Amino acid sequence: MGYTDTDKLAINTIRVLAADATFHANSGHPGAPMGMAPVAHVLWNKFMRFNPQNPKWLNRDRFVLSNGHGCMLQYALLHMYGYQLSIDDLKAFRHIDSITPGHPEAHDTPGVEVTTGPLGQGISNAVGLAMAQAHTAACFNKPGFDLVDNYTYCFLGDGCLMEGVSSEACSLAGHLQLGNLIAIWDDNKITIDGDTKLAFTEDVLKRYESYGWHVLEVEDGDHDLEGIEAAIKKCQEVKDKPSLIKLRTIIGFGSKQQGTHGVHGSPLKADDIKQLKEKFGFNPEQSFVVPQEVYDLCHKASAKGAAAEEEWNKLFAKYAEQYKAEHDDLIRRQKGDLPEGWEKCLPVYTPKDPAVASRKLSETVINKIYDAVPEMVGGSADLTGSNLTRWKGAIDFQPPSTGLGTYAGRYIRFGVREHGMGAIMNGMAAYGTVFPYGGTFLNFVSYAAGAVRLSALSQVRVLWVATHDSIGLGEDGPTHQPIETLTHFRALPNCMVWRPADGNETSAAYYVALTSKHTPTIMALSRQNLPQLEGSAIDRAIKGGYVLHEQEGADVTLVSTGSEVSICIDAVKELAEKHNIKARVVSMPCFEIFDLQPKEYRLSVLPDGIPSMSVEVLSTMGWEKYTHEQFGLNRFGASGAYKDVYKKFEFTPEGVAKRAKQTVDFWKDVPNIRSPINRAFPQII
Repeated sequence: MGYTDTDKLAINTIRVLAADATFHANSGHPGAPMGMAPVAHVLWNKFMRFNPQNPKWLNRDRFVLSNGHGCMLQYALLHMYGYQLSIDDLKAFRHIDSITPGHPEAHDTPGVEVTTGPLGQGISNAVGLAMAQAHTAACFNKPGFDLVDNYTYCFLGDGCLMEGVSSEACSLAGHLQLGNLIAIWDDNKITIDGDTKLAFTEDVLKRYESYGWHVLEVEDGDHDLEGIEAAIKKCQEVKDKPSLIKLRTIIGFGSKQQGTHGVHGSPLKADDIKQLKEKFGFNPEQSFVVPQEVYDLCHKASAKGAAAEEEWNKLFAKYAEQYKAEHDDLIRRQKGDLPEGWEKCLPVYTPKDPAVASRKLSETVINKIYDAVPEMVGGSADLTGSNLTRWKGAIDFQPPSTGLGTYAGRYIRFGVREHGMGAIMNGMAAYGTVFPYGGTFLNFVSYAAGAVRLSALSQVRVLWVATHDSIGLGEDGPTHQPIETLTHFRALPNCMVWRPADGNETSAAYYVALTSKHTPTIMALSRQNLPQLEGSAIDRAIKGGYVLHEQEGADVTLVSTGSEVSICIDAVKELAEKHNIKARVVSMPCFEIFDLQPKEYRLSVLPDGIPSMSVEVLSTMGWEKYTHEQFGLNRFGASGAYKDVYKKFEFTPEGVAKRAKQTVDFWKDVPNIRSPINRAFPQII
């Protein structure tokens, strides 16, 4: 082993950079970087395999900073090891438009694998990265060709361990025997409120041992570099369990406030930084200094990583000679491209086809495309039979030792862990070789809202197959019937929410979900049967909204989604026969995609001169962007047979017609009715 004064200088350089950057920004968290600098140095200098010149090299080790408030630790490391992160970038920490934001963001900063910040998400992402690695290795490694054998390393803190999402993900990781995952817990006994004895006194190691993890403890994380190194080596030797190292550290090591919550989330005072620099041998008059010998030490490790990638590239070239199809497939996946012609597998329907629930239509799509899109890997949060997310003949993703499946299996049993599933999918997507999907009831996507938000912010392609999308699920009642859920996720930037009305719209939703490389999708699907509609088509639905039923001289436009579209079609007849009112019908399966269409097209769908009314058995909030009047459900649902529940709330042809007539009567004397599409400035920034 053997550690020199230069190693200690490198550790103290991280500490001083963290103090300087947070002081310069007058904002940030210096404590964790200062406490974890020793383990960061040991990991990055002795173990991590990476190439700063190619941060996306497939077989690099992944590093996840789950306690993302300590991001100056990661930024300092990235700079010191030669990533495209300059001293000026460190000086711009937490400033507008810098690539060193206040918490790590994968799409902003080269070398950052996943976006972390909300605690517990990062360690859950790490589980997803490890799962994707295990699956990719099982699919592509061949005798003599260990193409994929990287580790995922994760730093996490007490807050991550307290958040429930980490428990969900880590429980699954233990079941899956992910020996490629090594987590290091910064046990500094401090949270924002003070000492952890205030709220967190459980035996974490016993908990993780019961999950099926390999656990170790290093008593002195501030000085015992050999002990840290030995612990990581032991973890690498355990191939059938993920590992957790409990590392006792002092938060803000070297500060006058070390060991207190005062150093957690506030910059050090000027006099504290002065004494810190003097103590560690730095000039207190200088800031943002990295000694040349520290650069040399770090760049030597980076050069080893570059050499490792060069060897890997040679191996991959030989692999191409023997396994050309697999070689080409792996390259394609990393680009995010889909196999040529996969979309021809999408089913197409005519009105003569039988009425089918959209969850069943989704199952049909999965069965049609699973072979054509081999990177599609996913499952359900213990609702396989309800979500219909498993294709015929699917093999489960399971440790081979269980006899339940293999790591090459593509169907994941997430268990009753919606939030963990969402965070795991983000990690899987970030690995770069799989397209993850997960199933649950739409209402319970809300359980995973934190992970969904990070999917959108991280710009990753994941899919939620969210069935039982409305009061149409019936007897389970208000606890299961989503009302506000679509409004919530439609308000989320960079997130597509689809609610298809029939088979062609379901196929369109899958087409857009799979071809959108940087956007997550939530697909809201019905339990009840829906008829195949006259006028629906994949090429029309992929615009997010279109005229399903045109009517010359129309008095009103009915705008709807999902299971209510067919009710609106029936209401057209009701309006004509009983009220002498002409109605046109617009299907709007995806707001977000419709908003991206040219204004001229959107005005052709929702034109000036005609009052419009939305019809959706969910919250009306948000519909005012598109319609003059809204018919929806701004209260909780009711328990009963779905037809009875629809009838109770008047979501019937007669109920729609009644409100459409009220709309026509109200707006008939208003001259020059303007479409809500016509606004002073665009709504999308």
